[in-house]
Amino acid sequence: IQGSLWLSLTLRPTRVLCRARFFEGQSPGLPNRAAMENGTGPCGEECPREVQETTVTEGAAKIAFPSANEVFYNPVQEFNRDLTCAVITEFARIQLGAKGIQIKVPGEKDTQRVVVDLSEQEEEKVELKENENLASGDQPRTAAVGEICEEGLHVLEGLAASGLRSIRFALEVPGLRSVVANDASARAVDLIRRNVQLNDVAHLVQPSQADARMLMYQHQRVSERFDVIDLDPYGSPTPFLDAAVQAVSEGGLLCVTCTDMAVLAGNSGETCYSKYGAMALKSRACHEMALRIVLHSLDLRANCYQRFVVPLLSISADFYVRVFVRVFTGQAKVKASASKQALVFQCVGCGAYHLQRLGKASGVPGSRVKFSAACGPPVSPECEHCGQRHQLGGPVWAEPIHDLDFVGHVLEAVSANPGRFHTSERIRGVLSVITEELPDVPLYYTLDQLSSTIHCNTPSLLQLRSALLHADFRVSLSHACKNAVKTDAPASALWDIMRCWEKECPVKRERLSETSPAFRILSVEPRLQANFTIREDANPSSRQRGLKRFQANPEANWGPRPRARPGSKAADEAMEERRRLLQNKRKEPPEDAAQRAARLKTFPCKRFKKGTCQRGDQCCYSHSPPTPRVSADAAPDCPETSNQSPCGPGDAARPGID
Repeated sequence: IQGSLWLSLTLRPTRVLCRARFFEGQSPGLPNRAAMENGTGPCGEECPREVQETTVTEGAAKIAFPSANEVFYNPVQEFNRDLTCAVITEFARIQLGAKGIQIKVPGEKDTQRVVVDLSEQEEEKVELKENENLASGDQPRTAAVGEICEEGLHVLEGLAASGLRSIRFALEVPGLRSVVANDASARAVDLIRRNVQLNDVAHLVQPSQADARMLMYQHQRVSERFDVIDLDPYGSPTPFLDAAVQAVSEGGLLCVTCTDMAVLAGNSGETCYSKYGAMALKSRACHEMALRIVLHSLDLRANCYQRFVVPLLSISADFYVRVFVRVFTGQAKVKASASKQALVFQCVGCGAYHLQRLGKASGVPGSRVKFSAACGPPVSPECEHCGQRHQLGGPVWAEPIHDLDFVGHVLEAVSANPGRFHTSERIRGVLSVITEELPDVPLYYTLDQLSSTIHCNTPSLLQLRSALLHADFRVSLSHACKNAVKTDAPASALWDIMRCWEKECPVKRERLSETSPAFRILSVEPRLQANFTIREDANPSSRQRGLKRFQANPEANWGPRPRARPGSKAADEAMEERRRLLQNKRKEPPEDAAQRAARLKTFPCKRFKKGTCQRGDQCCYSHSPPTPRVSADAAPDCPETSNQSPCGPGDAARPGID
């Protein structure tokens, strides 16, 4: 008891000093192990140095965050944040336009009038109301950036980190009522408060420290739901999806990012099933399949609460996937969700795939629809093209993953105001490719996949697209892969086209195994005669205009950043050094002429040993005479050898000693 009393009296001044520094705005920080060993308190004169900070300007926001990796920030995802601002702006234009409120976007010349689908009677009522307002001298209601709109959107960023995304919403998106920037880390919330004051958006952005799941569960009531929920976690968002589909309002917008692409791309199918409820397959179309797995998982969780999702935009970019969906409630339409999901049968030999719907909806449009289980499977035990077995993946979302009308509005707004975002050029390119995609064709093939299967030269993209168009099939690109071929042609027609291409660039059949997919595919004569003459419509518009459709690596050591952890900057620097050392570890470093000459001089010249090398000192290999090889272990063994004296200098030349 006396020891504890003495310790309490000793630490009382320290606690008082810590409390005083805390109220003055200084964080007491973590105890320093070296200082505690020297008898100094955690807030004494010998505390660790102040945390260094870095200021970053992105969009209209200016953010300060620690140089050490204590609060997560990834500059590569600026495209993600720019696209999110553009999507929420168009969503606000639609939602507020139905209430008669027009939004003002910085940089737009004139306030655009929102066109809402109305009946003739409703249109007449709206015109009469507008005429009455103008006659009475009332101005049309507008919503500007940085102002509170009482009928505007209630936004939640569940995992805000430094608060950059929330602050950008407040500074760049009009028509907002409030933005809740939430994070479970006290260090992050303290940083959010400072950044909110720095950008003067305290009237719009509300910092919050809570578990994102509990916060969303507390807003399940209809009157308390959020109009927009943004989830951008480190890794998988699956722990938050159940709460998110309940906390978003009727017809609200749910924005989800997934950075665990190794799981979604098929490297760990069992892990993908445990997180998303679907088996991922390793295939060339893994990036689009990842999008469809995420949409399936969202719809599956929403169905538990008689809700369903409607995709607006689904993006596969860089090292992550990003989906924007609207959530609605309706028991009748939830019944159709089974017919929107499908299993994927993929051949392990040639890569041909077939989709099998889980449910079937039958009935005449406008009358009662009957739902039942689908019939299948669509394939035999062995592939009809190469004789190999099939892998089973999914379920995946089999309906369109984009709302092309909504994508067109976003693209039009970004194109008309290119100075609004730093990545406007890339947004235009990606959205242009999306508008050209076939909406009713899930997954795709790639040029290198088709040619490598039969071991032939790769045709050009225009040649293959022209052959499909000449055969009266539809074809398009995909934003998820540069060499993708998305077409409604069956796999048999694709292989017929490749057989015709192989006849122009023959493959040596004697080198093919009789059991290989290439041998079995090429042993069948094509029933479709392909025409590879280039057509004008084979080259898509986005490619002709030279838009920035596919992103190159933007910086060194590009990719997902390490998880934010409390600690000093030394740990972050050690991680960066380790990443730098492991970069291109499978590639040999380049060497100059001097390094190559020095390396070759370490090898003895074989012709010099035979006495036939005539180059002398000009030879790139070593001409030094071979030295007698005396084993270091032979000397101690010599005295133990029977009937032999200890080794002498001349014994090395005798036979038997090597």
